[in-house]
Amino acid sequence: MTRQTRTAEHIIAATAAELAPAADANRLVPLIEAGSAPLSALAQLALEQRHIIVSDRRAFLYLAERAGKGTACAEFFGTLAEGETLALERLGAYEAACGLTPEAIGQYEPQAGCQAYPAYVAWLALNGEPPSVALALTANFAAWGGYCARVAAALRARYGFTDEACGFFDFFAGPAPELERRAVAAVAAGSDDEHGEGVADGLHHGRLLQAYESMFWNTLAERA
Repeated sequence: MTRQTRTAEHIIAATAAELAPAADANRLVPLIEAGSAPLSALAQLALEQRHIIVSDRRAFLYLAERAGKGTACAEFFGTLAEGETLALERLGAYEAACGLTPEAIGQYEPQAGCQAYPAYVAWLALNGEPPSVALALTANFAAWGGYCARVAAALRARYGFTDEACGFFDFFAGPAPELERRAVAAVAAGSDDEHGEGVADGLHHGRLLQAYESMFWNTLAERA
């Protein structure tokens, strides 16, 4: 293990810890865990995610292109883009379990509070330095994965959803060692000293990402 790799691992862990959301930052997940969130709120979560996935996939592909073919950052963002494609494939079963029809999906108008997150990811794709964006996203994924694990468990226990219907959330909640390895390599590419000055913007980007993610969940909670 190189010094840069050790530095990158430390930076990622420290950033994720600093950006970890407060226990009350997400008002929707506790409602789902209690079984009190209506099916309409679960359906809206799916509808918003469909828009987010399509946007994020394009942003990740653009970041991979910006980073340069064959670089650690390009591999990381390429992997993220592939993951969004797989997530979209799994979303259909969840949509069906929520009673959504193709017509309802096509006619849905997304909410600004839910789409602030992908809008900022798109901004980062245009303006952020790839290693710093990699750091911000990786730190945020720690919180997102935890929320997905809680939602998946609650959907089974409280709503009787099948494993297939929960597959979208299981996908993000499960371990991803190859993605983690590529995240470390991407952050290491920008960590030009032991203090990680080259990815200093990652904390700033991550803070905004975490705020926009809370906005996503809480916009849905308000409508629930």
